[in-house]
Amino acid sequence: MDSWNPGQAASSRLAGSRVARAAILAVLFSLLPLQKTAAHDPGLSSLAVRPWRNSLEVTLTLAVRDAAQLAELDEDHDGIVTQAEFAQTRSQLETAVARQLFIAADGKIAKDSSIHSRLDGNNNVEVCLNFHAIGFSSLEIQSKMLAFLPVGHRQYLQIQNSLWETIFEQLLSAAADRATVQMPHTNASTAMFEAARSFANFLSLGVKHILTGYDHLLFLFGLLLVAGGFFSSLGIITSFTIAHSITLAVATLQFVQIPSRIVEPLIAASIVFVGIENLLRGNIPKARRMVPFGFGLIHGFGFASALREAGIGSGTGGIVLPLFSFNLGVELGQIMVAALMLPIIWKLRENPMFIARWAPVCSAAVVLLGSFWFVQRVWMT
Repeated sequence: MDSWNPGQAASSRLAGSRVARAAILAVLFSLLPLQKTAAHDPGLSSLAVRPWRNSLEVTLTLAVRDAAQLAELDEDHDGIVTQAEFAQTRSQLETAVARQLFIAADGKIAKDSSIHSRLDGNNNVEVCLNFHAIGFSSLEIQSKMLAFLPVGHRQYLQIQNSLWETIFEQLLSAAADRATVQMPHTNASTAMFEAARSFANFLSLGVKHILTGYDHLLFLFGLLLVAGGFFSSLGIITSFTIAHSITLAVATLQFVQIPSRIVEPLIAASIVFVGIENLLRGNIPKARRMVPFGFGLIHGFGFASALREAGIGSGTGGIVLPLFSFNLGVELGQIMVAALMLPIIWKLRENPMFIARWAPVCSAAVVLLGSFWFVQRVWMT
């Protein structure tokens, strides 16, 4: 499944702020004590704090030599940290950063919900954390790791608001490792703008997910291939929609959780089942409407994975709007596909040769492709 991060939609807006930050860092670099440096000054790091739905996204960027002060990254002590070494020791660094970075929202310590790190091609380390923090008016950040970094190290702290605009900047040091900022009040117009942007983002994600969800589309194609007419097709699409909407909701709200290693093979098996039933039964009996409903429940858990990857469902709020708009996007994408597919299928079914020969050939192709995906998802992942 495609995974999509809606924060990327703000990348163009952040381009200007990144340039500004780079300029600020260059000025700060010039103020640091003179020392022998490489292309990246080991005496300077950055800490960016950004709101991300029901959490705060915190990104720490520092030179690999500074990161090595927080965890033993250079296992062979040759002065170079390779990607292989970093892969083996990154958990130590992530644990150290999580223990030494404190975020408090309205005086309450925020707990980190996820953390991951990477070593880039410029010999820098990036550690990304997410902290649960909802509806706060003040924010306090303390970076205790500065006490473990070289003397004179400075950390450039940047805090952004919900519109991804910089509202606070400060240089932290071992002697002054704490900062407090009052978050600006979000007025009604700003809240409406954010809600509209969130709606549009998740609507687009839903459309994209179904249009690139080839297993879901093949399942739908197999069902509609032998559908008799408009009302038969409408019944199939409606049953599938109701079913996957139910499980999409219960999975996103975390009432029921089924691992992807189980859901994905079952989705492939549903495709195989539909193709075989087409070959054995030919035209669809009315009772077959239970097939799209039953398997639609399984496909809904697959749709939910896209929302989980986007961070929805990990917090305690902000779920209803993304869930509704994403599901609406899935339905719009599904209607678009059906609107293109059904007139062609209906036209072809007017030819007895298609019903007698080509429809079974298409159903056999559905079985083969579904079987390939089933084998791939069970034994090759």
